[in-house]
Amino acid sequence: MAAPGGMVPVLAGLYVGGADSCASPAALSAAGVVAVLTVDAEEPPAVPGLRAMHVRARDEPGADLLSRLDECAAFLGAARAGGGAALVRCHAGVSRSVAVVAAYLMKTQGLGWQEALAAVRAAKPDAQVNPGFQAQLKLYEAMGCAVDTSSALYKRYRLEMLNLPREVFAVDPTTICQTLNTEVLYRCRKCRRALFRSSSILSHTEGMGPTAFAHKRITESARLSGNGQEKCTSYFIEPVQWMEPALLGVMEGQLLCPKCTSKLGSFSWRGDQCSCGRWVTPAFQIHKSRVDEVRTLPVGNFQTAKT
Repeated sequence: MAAPGGMVPVLAGLYVGGADSCASPAALSAAGVVAVLTVDAEEPPAVPGLRAMHVRARDEPGADLLSRLDECAAFLGAARAGGGAALVRCHAGVSRSVAVVAAYLMKTQGLGWQEALAAVRAAKPDAQVNPGFQAQLKLYEAMGCAVDTSSALYKRYRLEMLNLPREVFAVDPTTICQTLNTEVLYRCRKCRRALFRSSSILSHTEGMGPTAFAHKRITESARLSGNGQEKCTSYFIEPVQWMEPALLGVMEGQLLCPKCTSKLGSFSWRGDQCSCGRWVTPAFQIHKSRVDEVRTLPVGNFQTAKT
């Protein structure tokens, strides 16, 4: 049975509802609601006197709820632990909010994902969680109802969420034959493993140097660029096949040599700032000091390395 304001009780102190469930402050107060968790594409207006959390997500199978489920459970648990009630809402109150409430039941009541959905549907018969969210609840259960970013299951999920086609990755230079041409090969300075070719380097317009770092402490690389040294101390390249394991499930991290694991640089899908001051997005950054150029000469098979 719906409580005043369109809220439906699922457990004592836990409600699910649609966009209009916060329309009546009096109804919220009568239900003992002290916290509202909204799952919607747009951030809702604040409700005076209530704690609020917003999870930005559309009601689409490809939207990511899984990564936020632990935060949601902690928010709801904190509200209920103090003797108050919590409301989870989305626009229609049938998919996104239901999925989050089901995840909370899984985590706190020990229910399987199907049992949890059935429990919410028993209270709210019109609940209809989209297939993508159902798959995420199933994965949440497989991880023990805790988001484990180191899990192979989670990494595979994040890679699927990024939806990167295989052609995004440049071919690993170790898997193709070296041919006599003008292209430069770049090897790990420590172990000599081939890493990328000159055709993978993405050029960018030179930035303003140290003045571009005025918003933060000037980095050592920026100081060097201001003293007549080379301004760009890194190569920004397209992702290469050997990087794929490092990119699984994370937005940023280190790039290590796949053979000797020495640090080569870093990556960030959000972008990063070159030592010249230019912001590059996305950024797959290899420090020039960590690699050697190997140029193929036009005669014979002799190679020279520029160190």
